[in-house]
Amino acid sequence: MPQPIQSSPADAQRHPGANAAASTARRSNARYQILGLLAVGTMINYLDRTVLGIAAPQLTKELGINAAMMGLLFSVFSWSYVASQIPGGLFLDRFGSKLTYFLSMTFWSLCTLAQGLVHGIAGLFVFRLGLGVSEAPCFPTNSRVVATWFPQSERAMATGTYTVGEYIGLAFFSPFLFMLMGAFGWRSLFYVVGGVGIVFGLIWWLLYREPREHPSANQAELDYIEAGGGLTQRHTGAAASSAAAPAKSGFEWRTIGRLLKHRQLTGICLGQFAGNSTLVFFLTWFPTYLATERHMGWLKIGFFAIMPFIAASIGVMFGGLFSDWLLRRGKSPNVARKLPIIAGLLLASTIILANYVQSNVAVIAILSVAFFAQGMAALGWTLVSDIAPEGLLGVTGGIFNFAANLAGIVTPLVVGFIVAATGSFVGALVFIGVIALIGALSYIFIVGDIKRIVLVD
Repeated sequence: MPQPIQSSPADAQRHPGANAAASTARRSNARYQILGLLAVGTMINYLDRTVLGIAAPQLTKELGINAAMMGLLFSVFSWSYVASQIPGGLFLDRFGSKLTYFLSMTFWSLCTLAQGLVHGIAGLFVFRLGLGVSEAPCFPTNSRVVATWFPQSERAMATGTYTVGEYIGLAFFSPFLFMLMGAFGWRSLFYVVGGVGIVFGLIWWLLYREPREHPSANQAELDYIEAGGGLTQRHTGAAASSAAAPAKSGFEWRTIGRLLKHRQLTGICLGQFAGNSTLVFFLTWFPTYLATERHMGWLKIGFFAIMPFIAASIGVMFGGLFSDWLLRRGKSPNVARKLPIIAGLLLASTIILANYVQSNVAVIAILSVAFFAQGMAALGWTLVSDIAPEGLLGVTGGIFNFAANLAGIVTPLVVGFIVAATGSFVGALVFIGVIALIGALSYIFIVGDIKRIVLVD
């Protein structure tokens, strides 16, 4: 007969229901409540950074902005976003997940709302810069929360679940946003999306807790998380009172160079840059592509825009579940983590085929397959959790996101210049497809073994 799991008096005080749960050896599922918060927060994050792309066809006419300048405005978000990754990671390691995410969401939502008040390029430029700075700590925080709350065998599922929030929000809210813009103008988009983010920031502050502080997490769940490599530590006596305090990382700037010497990190950074190039195209230029290259009206754009984002949502969940399934079947992390990403990047390169079909339905089908594949490749953050040195998850995530989101700088600019120079998106889709192929080659030949990096002095 199984023995009941024992809990300490201190644990019982922190978790009133722990003893009852432990006596039946039944785990609570508080980690899924936390995952729900991450998924909603990530959905809002992507709505905020994408709403300019939805507003672009109408906004460019009102403000007199050409394709090259619009590419610059799409890109400027990533200038400050990329530049703030490492400082954002340091802030996260110093102040922890709860405060970092609350401040990040509140300020990025204010920057979104303010974009609806502008009357020229300068205002958009300033608030897009502010949006980038404010959103920078979001994904390092997501990765830290997953590494804290989930055992390794569930991290790909958890990463896929919050990542799917990027696409679900865009898929199901895009028609509403297009209708809102048709009825009230492009400024209304920024007011609504920014306001929703401010409200959710307060919800995060009220509900988020670290594992040993969460009222719904019993001892059985805490033991399960810890046994699977979650960053929960047992504390007794006086140390228990500081259990939730973020550990100091002992960071030195030379640490960045030491981390980048490891092929695991440099390889996944290059691969994520490639995957993000496909993602950035859909987040920025996709509505304009449908409006100008395919000559679709607002309602048709809103309808067709759903399809690729739904496909991407399925791809994200499929990739995460497939990866965890391979891991549980005894496959090595090299196979379980890398196979879905490589297959996804190879399949994403088929976006080039959209240049060679005439039917709008065929075009949307090809773009949906490519975006499904990009969703499969969105497991990079799981690898960050797997390879980051102890105590340096925030900084490692910051480096990874810095490199990955260079795509947010390069891709909108390149697409904008190609469209401005040629009057067509043909070359732009070729660019996206080739970059996806390069990313697949990076995972095949550069990344190597998936294992935790150990920095040796």
